[in-house]
Amino acid sequence: MQPQQIYDFSSDENSHKWRGLFVQALRKVQKQVHPNLQAKEDALQHIEELILQLLNMLCVAQPRSVQDVEERVQKTFPHPIDKWAIADAQSAIEKRKRRNPLLLPVDKIHPLLKEVLGYKVDYHVSLYIVAVLEYISADILKLAGNYVGNIRHYEISQQDIKVSMCADKVLMDMFDQEEDIGLMSQCTEEPSSSGELTYDDLVRLEIAEERQYLRELDLIIKVFRHHFLSNPKIFAPQDVEVIFSNILDIHELTVKLLGLIEDAVEMTADGSPHPLVGSCFEDLAEEQAFDPYETLSQDILSKDFHEHFNNLMARPTVGLYFQSVAEGFKEAVQYVLPQLMMVPVYHCMHYFELLQQLQERSEDQDDRECLKQAITALLNLQCSVERIYAKHQPRRKPGEPMYRLYSRQVRSKQLAIKRMNEIQKSIDGWEGKDIGQCCSEFILEGPLTRAGAKHERHNFLFDGLVISCKANQSSRLPGSGSGAEYRLKEKFVLRKIRIVDREESTELRHAFELIGKDENCVVFCARTAEEKAAWMAALVTLQYRSTLDRMLDTMLQHEEQAHPLRLPSPEVYRFAVQDSEENIVFEDKVQSKTGIPLIKAGTVGKLIERLTYHMYADPNFVRTFLTTYRSFCKPQELLTLLIDRIEIPEPEPTEEDRQALWNGDQPMAAELQRFRKEYVQPVQLRVLNVFRQWVEHHFYDFENDPELRSRLEEYITSKIQLRGKSMRKWVESINKIIRRKLQTQSNGVSHNITFESPPPPIEWHICRAGQVDSFDLMTLHPIEIARQLTLLESELYRAVRPSELVGSVWTKEDKEKNSPNLLRMIRHTTNLTLWFEKCIVETMNLEERVAVLSRVIEILQVFQELNNFNGVLEVVSAINSVPVYRLDHTFEAIPERKKKILEEAVDLSQDHFKKYLAKLKSINPPCVPFFGIYLTNILKTEEGNPDFLKRHGKELINFSKRRKVAEITGEIQQYQNQPYCLKVEHEIRRFFENLNPMGNRTEKEFADYLFEMSQDIEPRNCKQPPRFPRKTMYTLKSPGIRPVRTSTSGTLKGHPVPLEREPPHKITFRSIAETEPETPASASVPTSPNTPTPPQSASSDLSSVFMEHDYGGEFQHWRVIPASVIVS
Repeated sequence: MQPQQIYDFSSDENSHKWRGLFVQALRKVQKQVHPNLQAKEDALQHIEELILQLLNMLCVAQPRSVQDVEERVQKTFPHPIDKWAIADAQSAIEKRKRRNPLLLPVDKIHPLLKEVLGYKVDYHVSLYIVAVLEYISADILKLAGNYVGNIRHYEISQQDIKVSMCADKVLMDMFDQEEDIGLMSQCTEEPSSSGELTYDDLVRLEIAEERQYLRELDLIIKVFRHHFLSNPKIFAPQDVEVIFSNILDIHELTVKLLGLIEDAVEMTADGSPHPLVGSCFEDLAEEQAFDPYETLSQDILSKDFHEHFNNLMARPTVGLYFQSVAEGFKEAVQYVLPQLMMVPVYHCMHYFELLQQLQERSEDQDDRECLKQAITALLNLQCSVERIYAKHQPRRKPGEPMYRLYSRQVRSKQLAIKRMNEIQKSIDGWEGKDIGQCCSEFILEGPLTRAGAKHERHNFLFDGLVISCKANQSSRLPGSGSGAEYRLKEKFVLRKIRIVDREESTELRHAFELIGKDENCVVFCARTAEEKAAWMAALVTLQYRSTLDRMLDTMLQHEEQAHPLRLPSPEVYRFAVQDSEENIVFEDKVQSKTGIPLIKAGTVGKLIERLTYHMYADPNFVRTFLTTYRSFCKPQELLTLLIDRIEIPEPEPTEEDRQALWNGDQPMAAELQRFRKEYVQPVQLRVLNVFRQWVEHHFYDFENDPELRSRLEEYITSKIQLRGKSMRKWVESINKIIRRKLQTQSNGVSHNITFESPPPPIEWHICRAGQVDSFDLMTLHPIEIARQLTLLESELYRAVRPSELVGSVWTKEDKEKNSPNLLRMIRHTTNLTLWFEKCIVETMNLEERVAVLSRVIEILQVFQELNNFNGVLEVVSAINSVPVYRLDHTFEAIPERKKKILEEAVDLSQDHFKKYLAKLKSINPPCVPFFGIYLTNILKTEEGNPDFLKRHGKELINFSKRRKVAEITGEIQQYQNQPYCLKVEHEIRRFFENLNPMGNRTEKEFADYLFEMSQDIEPRNCKQPPRFPRKTMYTLKSPGIRPVRTSTSGTLKGHPVPLEREPPHKITFRSIAETEPETPASASVPTSPNTPTPPQSASSDLSSVFMEHDYGGEFQHWRVIPASVIVS
């Protein structure tokens, strides 16, 4: 029974029923095939459209049984994807009896199929159809994910789906898509020539190259060699040995080398200019590990190989066997396999070139020596391989590419575009899309004769097109209009043709055939058998590469299922517990540059597991964890956890394994080998990396607890050092850092920093060196006061460690122990602010007081020039304190220019410090940022987020909160590296270090004293301030803030730029979120650090850190910014 009309999925009536039905399930499918990638919504929507197109294709035949669907798949799906889709669907029906194995929503699709078909179908039919759709969607996502990984992105977009499908003939045939996309636009930018590559670039590209090469070796071994071994009746062991030589040894070496290079990158020290990979090559070269390349080169390039291979392929039984494996597999064996076996020879010669490039670019003396030793050790091998290659292989034409199954186009995008443009310009009569719009790579060119044509053709092969041209004779004549070298005769879209090998005959020699979908065919003949082999290898590779890829993926999947990664029991190894909502929760997003998932919350055990995860390294997580772990774990506990993590027991044998062992078999040998290689080794190296990062960046944990250091040293020396050469390198690296840190600790911090130019000379005013008793605000030079305070505050700022901030420990009972450097900075800020206030209100004579206030503003100006924002806000805080702020007569006497400077400084704190943040982002270090804003944001984060998240009744450590705090401490640290090019004047330094404006008074007594002095010098509502005699005999005239000996060196160059003359800062910056309402607080004097003032609540605005005041009067638009005392 036919439905009355064809069901239209896109009609207004039907589209809303299907739109979005698959998207969430497709996201789960994507996570299954590529767990470390993300998929954009548009990508999933595009796949939804494709599988609805596929569903329509299946439903057109009106299936009523599983058999009907299977027949439809066999008729419409290209080979071999039909076979795999059917196998998956059959498996889904079998598993249905136990559970639903599918991710796509069968229960929602089943009732909708009744509308589509016009009749009710059995649930098993719906299940089968959905299983086919899920297999195809997984195949598309796997293909797109591989492409995204190759171009080093971490998110799959709709464009990525289209580009990757364009390169896959099987999927293109299935969906019959038009190639309407410029493939080249999707490649990542890479340096166009090796001359531009740095050492880092070379190492990064080599890792990608080795991974791709390893996949080619896997293809040789697990697909081609496997099918030779699978039929011992046809192939004798000698056949396998002659054809595949020692390819297993090459594979083993490649795995080892790649692992060493990746380990070297992971253990790169922060002070190292780049990863040091020289020792990786030196160690292997000294072991003669590269020698298998010589054996393989001799075997593959010998005449025996070619004769044996050709004789084997000439046997009818061999041809029939390979044809039965998969469509095109016989041609792949005959033409692709010999070329693939040459890839290791090319790759070996690539190593020789790479070592020379690395040696030229290495900035480390030891690394250069290692590379030199490796080059020397490999010299005999290089000479031998090059001699064998030159003897047996014809010389390649300039620019002729070596055969590779997988494109290396990412490395030479610009060259590829240039080459394709040049070829297109050389062809007269070109019409349609540019070559670069439908192709991404030039493969091959050369003469071929078209059967039936008189003249030889010049053909170009790209990864999407075959272009057949005739030599343009007119271009060679003088005065001819066209400069094109060729005239277009024919072009073929690769995905729309089949390649057929033609047998040798008297009429046609070295021939192959291109057959279009309309069965029209073109026969081309090469000049020689070698040329035909080159063309066929390239064409068959392009035609069947996706099929070979799928065959390899299937083999790898079966291997993984046959030998799963078995872990120890959670009872004996706490880090083997399966992930669940009860022990770890992830954020919805992933890291933008790495694709690694972000942890939201977890148990301590799960955090340690991910800190040292076997599947990937996560340096960002390591940094954040070591910065914040003290808020949920003590250093001694962390060391114990890491030691427990590195001591990994082997998995226990099952009952079946024990029975097999009793019978003399080794059932676990392969599983244990995989367990050691894929789990034990990565985990051990990552634990050692955490040890190294810990002692390098957080050595204060070991300074404060000598027993912790002793435990670590004893463990790595007595246990780890005995586990092989690579482990010994890590132990040496860690011990070296510990020795360096202890040496620095005993010698003190070195202040001998070399600058490009000498610091400016010390500026003196009324007082000179040695007149310490006369040092005061008015007797010292304002420039030098600002310089010496900036140097002091810079050192205080740079000394604060992240551990002093996490958990708001500076507000807790043990603050003196946990936050000593931060408290020193807070107390200095407090004393300096109070000293400025005291200097102003104790100056009773109005003329003198105006001079003092002007001098303070001049110091503020120099602070601005030196980018000492902490100093600027100290001055503003002092001037806006209650005792100073009320001195209207004093402020009226200040020159307008200085008032303007002061207003602009106060503006820095307005609108949640918007102008300050903008300026901080726009300047170049050195600088001293205002610490208060960081403490405020840490307090808000700490108070506004719980320490633990509840999941299924279990409390998990809220690591998302710790990450936010670590981001703030990271901002602090980025300004801690650059020192000032200024000279310390030790007497002035001691004067400011020993400031004690409060004397023996309590905070309240001092606050009352300042306010009483303020009322004495300017009583409330007085029209004229009282007259007081001058107390000083020296001149009140300022020396100015232009250095006497104008200096062009050092940090301060010449006269500071006045605030009002600075150009506006037009920059973009990320302002820190401020969601709490502003609550004006009553005026109060900042409390002393002697009395703890714990934060009140998350919603208490800035009261514990910032005190905002709003006054009337002439300066009523000023907002008092953070008090100088941040906490007590």
